[in-house]
Amino acid sequence: MRILFLCHAFNSLSQRLYSELGARGHLLSIEFDIADAVSEEAVALFRPELIIAPYLRRAIPAAIWQQHTCLIVHPGIVGDRGPSALDWAIQEGEPTWGVTVLQATGEMDGGPIWASETFPMRQAKKSSLYRHEVSEAATRAVLKAVERFAVGGFVPTPLVAGDPSLRGRQRPLLKQAERAIDWQRDDTAHVLARINAADGFPGVADELFGEPCHLYDVCPEDTLRGGVPGQVIAWRETAILRATVDGAVWIGHVRRLDSTPSLKLPAAQVFAAPLATIPEAPLGDAFAPAGQTWQDIRYAEAGGVGFLHFDFYNGAMSTRQCRRLQAAYDRARQRPVSVIVLMGGRDFWSNGIHLQQIEAADSPADESWANINAIDDLAEAIISSDSQLTIAALQGNCGAGGCFLARAADFVWARAGVLLNPHYRNMGNLYGSEYWTYLLPKRVGAAAAQAIMRNRLPMNVAAGVAAGLDLPVAEAGRCRGSAGDHAQPFADERRCRRRGGFSRRLPGRRRRRFPHRRRPPRRRTGRCSRPRRPAAGQARRASCR
Repeated sequence: MRILFLCHAFNSLSQRLYSELGARGHLLSIEFDIADAVSEEAVALFRPELIIAPYLRRAIPAAIWQQHTCLIVHPGIVGDRGPSALDWAIQEGEPTWGVTVLQATGEMDGGPIWASETFPMRQAKKSSLYRHEVSEAATRAVLKAVERFAVGGFVPTPLVAGDPSLRGRQRPLLKQAERAIDWQRDDTAHVLARINAADGFPGVADELFGEPCHLYDVCPEDTLRGGVPGQVIAWRETAILRATVDGAVWIGHVRRLDSTPSLKLPAAQVFAAPLATIPEAPLGDAFAPAGQTWQDIRYAEAGGVGFLHFDFYNGAMSTRQCRRLQAAYDRARQRPVSVIVLMGGRDFWSNGIHLQQIEAADSPADESWANINAIDDLAEAIISSDSQLTIAALQGNCGAGGCFLARAADFVWARAGVLLNPHYRNMGNLYGSEYWTYLLPKRVGAAAAQAIMRNRLPMNVAAGVAAGLDLPVAEAGRCRGSAGDHAQPFADERRCRRRGGFSRRLPGRRRRRFPHRRRPPRRRTGRCSRPRRPAAGQARRASCR
C-alpha cells in the first residue's frame, strides 16, 4: 500500500513506524509538514492510499483530509485532546496512559477512532516514556489501524464529546505557569513530576545562581541532604544536587536563557564558576550504591558476568565521558569475569560524540578532534580485549558512531524495538571513526557497508539482522534480564567445557576478527593512515550532523 508520512520532524516514533511498515512491504514516502502548499504538493506527487501523521504540531489542511484518509497518532488515551497530552499525564501522576489513532477531521484530536492501546506509567522522563511505552503502544495501534484500512469495511468509532465513560478530556497547552516549581513548598515527588513532564521540550523555567534557565534531566537522591530548599548543595561530574523541602534532586542538564545560541548542556559545565565553592559528592567506585542517586557509569556482576552501564543523556558521549568509560572498562577487564556486557543506557546505547559540547567549546575544532580520538580509543580498547568475551546489549536506540562502537564488541544483541542509524552522512562521512571502515566491511561486505553508509535511513532490528549487524534477544522491556540470561552460558565454565568452552570460544573469535594480526589496524580518521589534526574548518564540518 502507498502510505505517505506527514511529520513535523522525523523523530524516533516516526522512524519506528517507518521501519515497521516498510518491513511489511508498504511503499512509503516522508514529507515534512512545514506549510499547506508543501503538504498538498507531496500528496499530489505521491498519490497515497493512506496518510499517517506520527508527529505533527499543526492541523492537516482540509484540502488533504477531506480527500484522503489521514490517521493521526495521538499520545493520549481515548477522549484526551490537546497538544500536551503526555506532559499532563506525567505531571498529574496518571497511573495508566495510552495512544489513540484517530482520523483527521475539522476538529483537533476529535475525529473517529481507528485503534487505541494503553500502558502502565512509570516514574520517568517524558522522553523516556515516549521512546518506550508510547512507541510500543503506537506501533501496535498503527499496525492494527493500517490492517483495518487495508481489509476495508471497518467503521471507526466516533468520539462523543462529554462522554462520562471516558477518562480522557480536552486539556490546553501546558504552559510554564503550570510547570513552575515553588522550591519552598513543593516536595521531591512534585519537583520530579514537573521536570520529568517537561524533559526534552520545553524544560522547566527556573533560576540557578541568579541566572534564568530551563531545567532538564532530573534524578532522585535518597541519601544526601542539607541546605535551604532550592539551594545547590553538591555536584558530581556533570550534575548538580539541589535541596527540596524533604530531600534533594539532581539536575543533569540546563539551558541558559541569556545566551546565544542557547544550547542544552550539562549543568555542572554551565555553572562551573559558582560551583567552585560548593562541595563535590563523588562516588567511591563504579559499583551502584544503595538507594537512588545520580550515576552515569555503573558496574555490576552476576555469575561470572560483568555489566557495564553508561547512561549518558540523549546518548551523547563527550571527551571526558569517553575517557571515564574507557577507564571503567579497563577496571572491568581486571575483574574475575569471563564476559563483559556493555549495557549502555535504557533510552540510548550511544549516539557517538557530543555535538552540543563541541559547539559550545571555545575551540570547536580542538574539541571535535579530542572527542573523536577519545571515542576511537574506547573502540580500540573493546576490539583489543583478549581476556573476556564482550557483548553490546542495546536496550535503547543507537546512532552514528554509537552503532560502530557497539560493533566493536564480539556480539551485538538488541531489544526488539531498538532503532539504528548507522551512518555519518551529515557529519562529513568521518572515514575511520569508531573503526567502522575496519569493522563494518568485515561484517557485511564492502558493497553492503557502503550502501548502509549512504542510505541515511533508520534500521530496525530485523533489518540489522539481515545486514549482519545485530541479534535480537528480547522483547520490549526485557533486555536487561535477557542479556544476563544469554551471557550466562558463556561465563559458566562447566557449560562451556561441554559446549566447546569459553577457552575455545575466545581465541576462535579473535582469529576470525583478526586473521592476520594480533591487534586491529591503526585507526584512520582521515584519508591518511597516520592520524593528523585537521584544519579548523574541516574539524568543524566533521562535528556537525
